[in-house]
Amino acid sequence: MKAKDIGINVSLPSRSCEDPKCPFHGTLRVRGQIIQGEVASTGMQKAVVVKRELMHKLPKYERWEKRTYRYTSYCPPCIDLAVGDKVKIMECRPLSKTCSWVVIEKEKG
Repeated sequence: MKAKDIGINVSLPSRSCEDPKCPFHGTLRVRGQIIQGEVASTGMQKAVVVKRELMHKLPKYERWEKRTYRYTSYCPPCIDLAVGDKVKIMECRPLSKTCSWVVIEKEKG
């Protein structure tokens, strides 16, 4: 099955899959924000936890603090991920109680 264009400038996966929740080979539509992060956990079936770290300024104390955000993201079978991989995730409709994001690209490097 050929991968379809999802309307974002990302590289298409080399493998194909038959998953209906895949944005490239299924019917899942993506919308909203695109976030870059690092895979923190792959312990769930077809889902990963993506960690994003930001620096936030505290003007009162004239210092910076590190803030970590964790997103539960659906991982289609056509994208192989391991802990530590850099990925792009994008918003989609709610797929489960905590999962409203889908992995759209594994970044090189």
